Amino acid sequence: MEPLTDMIDKYTAYLELEKSLSGNSCEAYLLDLNKLVDFAVDEGISLIDIKLNDFQQFLAQLHDVGIGARSQARIISGIKSFYKFLMLEKIIENNPTELLESPKIGLKLPDVLTLGEIDAILSSIDQSLPEGQRNHAMLETLYSCGLRVSELISLKISNIYFDEGFLRVDGKGSKQRLVPVSKVALKEIRNYLICRNEIKIQKGCEDILFQTKRGKGISRIMVFHIIKVQAEIAGIRKTISPHTFRHSFATHLLERGANLRAIQQMLGHEKITTTEIYTHIDREHLRETIMSAHPRYRK
Repeated sequence: MEPLTDMIDKYTAYLELEKSLSGNSCEAYLLDLNKLVDFAVDEGISLIDIKLNDFQQFLAQLHDVGIGARSQARIISGIKSFYKFLMLEKIIENNPTELLESPKIGLKLPDVLTLGEIDAILSSIDQSLPEGQRNHAMLETLYSCGLRVSELISLKISNIYFDEGFLRVDGKGSKQRLVPVSKVALKEIRNYLICRNEIKIQKGCEDILFQTKRGKGISRIMVFHIIKVQAEIAGIRKTISPHTFRHSFATHLLERGANLRAIQQMLGHEKITTTEIYTHIDREHLRETIMSAHPRYRK
């Protein structure tokens, strides 16, 4: 099993890069996690083997020392975040916090990039650098197909149908789906494959499309880092991640009249209710459009 200090170091990097949290927010998450670490040490159990009844005992102790309900809710949220990270890293197979009660939160609409902002991010990539063509092809594919970051990094060359204009994507729960891919993205992928041929690919990674310079499949955290850097270069102040490209893809389709069922299939959502969040975004877009154009709303 991986040492606790190594897990926490990786979790800190996850909070900074994937969750885009500030230094103060990361510190708050780690302080809350340390409360659980101290509890586990006192009880003689590891964080990997902890069970639901242990969490309930931990929360009872928090109550006994006078920690209020709001603070308890924050601590629960931080603990759930940590165990979600352990699941993503495949350190644990089952999430012990799954049934741990946490307060309900209201709907938070995700940030969406405009087409101009996406173009600005893509234009900010220096394609004269060895990794530039890869990053350009990667982000173009991410936006053109609305992929999850896990789907992007596992994309296989053998699942790209250049003539037909489709990708076969390995989605959640090992479910595959066919996703249309733009001619622009296919062109960028073809250009990248020329550069990719110069890399010595490690055994077992031959079919993975996006590679590091060491010939291994690119990691999820690396995609987050690339997007963060390019957004800063492009002067975009929004908090964005690979998922922002996915949200933007769906929102732009809806704004241009795409059917919600079609968007559901493209995104690989099992339930239409998951896709329906974009109707909220579309209504907000409609409201902003009216307020900026209608004479009764204009100042």
